[in-house]
Amino acid sequence: MKHLAQTLKALSDPIRLRIVLLLQAKGELCVCDLMAVLKLPQSTVSRHLAYLKRSCWVDTRREGVWMHYTISRESCDICKELLQILKQHAGKLPEAESDRSTLAAFLKDKPENCS
Repeated sequence: MKHLAQTLKALSDPIRLRIVLLLQAKGELCVCDLMAVLKLPQSTVSRHLAYLKRSCWVDTRREGVWMHYTISRESCDICKELLQILKQHAGKLPEAESDRSTLAAFLKDKPENCS
């Protein structure tokens, strides 16, 4: 029961939900990518990513000074099913579509100092 509550609680925050939807749409993103889309400081984005990592939603990969995040490959069955539901329903929300458009524009002109 505790795991289920933690899993659902992780998605209860709009910022964390947006992060999961972005990772689901793109695959792998670094903190600077998420900062650009969410228009939030690094500390805030990193805090939400750490929460998602503790809740088994995301995996990390370090490349130099940059951390890259993906949806966890070892997700539990509940997470996998929730991701499918999110893909079907939440991905069509105007906010999610706007985030994906903003991300695409940022990645097109991504600064070289952001890995």
